[in-house]
Amino acid sequence: MKKLSMLALTLCVLMSCNEKTATEETTLSGLKRADFVSEVQGKSTDLYVLTNKNGVEACITNFGGRIVSVMVPDKNGKMTDVVLGYDNIQDYVSNKDGNYGALIGRYGNRIANGKFTLNDVEYTLPQNNNGHCLHGGPQGYHTKVWEASQTNPQTLVLTYLSPDGEAGFPGNLDIKVTYTLTEDNALDIKYEATTDAPTLANLTNHSYFNLSGKLDSQVLDQTIMVNADTYTPVDETLIPTGIESVEGTPMDLRQPVAIGAHINDDFDQLVKGRGYDHNWVLNSKGDVNVLAAKAVSPATGIGLEVYTNEPGVQFYTGNFMEGDDKGKFGLVYPHRGAFCLETQHYPDSPNQPAFPSTVLNPGENYLSRCIYKFTVE
Repeated sequence: MKKLSMLALTLCVLMSCNEKTATEETTLSGLKRADFVSEVQGKSTDLYVLTNKNGVEACITNFGGRIVSVMVPDKNGKMTDVVLGYDNIQDYVSNKDGNYGALIGRYGNRIANGKFTLNDVEYTLPQNNNGHCLHGGPQGYHTKVWEASQTNPQTLVLTYLSPDGEAGFPGNLDIKVTYTLTEDNALDIKYEATTDAPTLANLTNHSYFNLSGKLDSQVLDQTIMVNADTYTPVDETLIPTGIESVEGTPMDLRQPVAIGAHINDDFDQLVKGRGYDHNWVLNSKGDVNVLAAKAVSPATGIGLEVYTNEPGVQFYTGNFMEGDDKGKFGLVYPHRGAFCLETQHYPDSPNQPAFPSTVLNPGENYLSRCIYKFTVE
């Protein structure tokens, strides 16, 4: 009996030690899982680490489905973190409006005046941005704790049931988001959803990228290319007013250009957005095999290619970053310290019949793909 008791005690100690070691592990990016293991809204949060054969690493927390870090090689083979974020769960909870790396929904981007009509019924949403509903409102999916299952070292599956009436949207939306770190150094994000009543669905990811190897530097020297002949210009409150050609304007990004080359031009749309904060109508037309956008850092040679089946992408250059946000490991993120490439349907589509529809009906399957592929120049 005594031997059995000693054996049980030894096993208990070993299990406790193994669990402690797991939570104390430091990732390649320097993050500690222990700093993400917590309870939020009565649900458990954690940090999930994806790795591939090339040593690339992506860290994701199930609080808001946020991409916390992505480590990729630069032109010298040095592993480099390319996304902004925080190094602990509490900072994400306290600063959830920052949207760093987050899953966005039920509707990414803006819905004018926080209202839309569907099947002759008007719905009212939270107004959290110039009188409009932005990114599903202040309690959007970026604030939710998702159920998580890491099926293998390269795959994380997150699920969330968004209840009927949440943030004013109709229908129970059953969502599954799969993150896959591929062997060719791409983070492939697959969004799937079904509904039991007519609703809207427009999901995206809001990662803030800086490819320079210095997350506390501006991105103005990094180049951007967007494969789009047209874009959706906006009014003073950033609601689209139609579709216009990029020809002859600073919005023409069809050839690579430094982000800072024209960002301060006295051009109406750049003045309204305080820089680039617009939706481009992609020439890829839903073909996930056609390059939609690409950014490159001349300092590191790190490139980011974007592929999607969505009709648009929002290119945002951190114009509303105030330069006082302390991020990972004490780094202070500056004004225009990152760029975002949010694959999406167009902003305010529910109120603009000329835009592709974002309506999802019962019996239909919502499917959206966003592939962030990292290269070396």
